[in-house]
Amino acid sequence: MASAAYYTGPEPWDILSQSIRTEHAMPFGTVLTLPATGSEMNSGAVITRAETQEKRSMGGPGLFPAFSILDPQVVRSVPQRQLANGITDAFTHVLEQYMTYPVGARLQDRFAESIMQTLIEIAPVIMQNPSDTDAAGDFMYCCTMALNGLIQKGVPTDWAVHAMGHELTALYNIDHARTLAIIAPSHYRYNFRTKREKLTQYGQRVWGLTGPPEEVAIRAIGRTEEFFHSLDIKTKLSQYTENYEGTAERIEDRFTERGWLGLGEHKSLTPQDVRAIVEMSY
Repeated sequence: MASAAYYTGPEPWDILSQSIRTEHAMPFGTVLTLPATGSEMNSGAVITRAETQEKRSMGGPGLFPAFSILDPQVVRSVPQRQLANGITDAFTHVLEQYMTYPVGARLQDRFAESIMQTLIEIAPVIMQNPSDTDAAGDFMYCCTMALNGLIQKGVPTDWAVHAMGHELTALYNIDHARTLAIIAPSHYRYNFRTKREKLTQYGQRVWGLTGPPEEVAIRAIGRTEEFFHSLDIKTKLSQYTENYEGTAERIEDRFTERGWLGLGEHKSLTPQDVRAIVEMSY
């Protein structure tokens, strides 16, 4: 609404379908209820259009909130399913900005790693006792810092997991965080060669794994899946729908039609690669 209020084009959906940047919008404030997306301190949004089974993103400097209210006591009222979603969403936000390739950004890497380590540490506390205000405050802060723009400065970012995950939500109405958990492990296995160095670093620093670098990188993907499973989040599409056959081809066709011909940090993932990754996620 904030963006559409000042939009003079024929159809507000164009803002999303044509990736129109929102420079000016109606001022608004936010009151955080579910820690997850970092909307309290960023200018991005994603909207699902049920009639066309599309989920598209939008953003721009006009969409930063004028103020935000964050009260950790709110977390105690959040359902368990959504707590798990929020932890998974924030964790994957960090991975999208971290799991690329080394560029010598030492401090940025450690910012990202500290957010993931904190989420791993507080996850069981939050799931067992969401009334723990200290843990809830850390949970909120992690989610905010995961997507307020800080950790992406000066480093390459991926976001292909989100692009694919959005399609699963649009097609099957699967919770956003759960679609990320479905896609991420297969994405990292498929792109193992180009992400191997960061996977190794992630395994060593975040999970404390030791051993030969390639073995650490492989095990790091497994530990990520185990973390999602510990939150009772399934990581295969077939665990959410029986009608998964043909999904990969549908997403491939959509990306081709939109001209999304090169995703990921190297802009090299083609719609054919996307099809293969989604198939691996069945």
